[in-house]
Amino acid sequence: MTGLADTSHLWLFFLLVFGVIVMPGMDMAYVMASSLVGGRKAGFLAVAGIVAGGMLHVLMGVLGVGLLLKNFPQAFNVLLLAGSAYIAWIGLSLFRGATALDEITEGSPKTLKATFTQAFATCLLNPKAYVFMLAIFPQFIRREYGPIAMQALALGSIISLTQIAVYGSIVLGAAIIRAWLRTNKAGQVLLGKTIGMMLILAAMWTGWQGWQLS
Repeated sequence: MTGLADTSHLWLFFLLVFGVIVMPGMDMAYVMASSLVGGRKAGFLAVAGIVAGGMLHVLMGVLGVGLLLKNFPQAFNVLLLAGSAYIAWIGLSLFRGATALDEITEGSPKTLKATFTQAFATCLLNPKAYVFMLAIFPQFIRREYGPIAMQALALGSIISLTQIAVYGSIVLGAAIIRAWLRTNKAGQVLLGKTIGMMLILAAMWTGWQGWQLS
């Protein structure tokens, strides 16, 4: 398969992707919550789920599903509200059920599977991701750059590697904080409620922002 004819634009795409990913939002809050509650394994599974969701976003963008949503604002708005409501529900559950970390059972396959699934859904239903795919992603897909499949692979790889680097760093940092929190049960509960509130606020903000941009 022929390679890309031009790669200079990929640096600009990386800077845009990095700027979007490092902004606090639903994905970041969920990775942090998973890491603090379930440790590094749960944190990295959350990262894997978000990366998988990001790849599906890329596929949707290439296949034109994003354009379909753009042409039917009602469907787009329903998706934004559904995603925000889902994340707000996770945040509310965490806020109301915050407990000490050592009281939470670890290592359960069902729990780890649920962590991956919820992370995947968090990314898939994130309004910020759809706004990015509609407003920015199409600008970097050009016929003169080479085969469309190669372009999608290159752009998708940049998104995935950036997610892994940024969210992976959060997992490692959260694991250190988690070890320290084991000696402070009151701090654990307070942090759980704080992260839950962060998820609720992030859901409200991204939902409102996506609705405005749609």
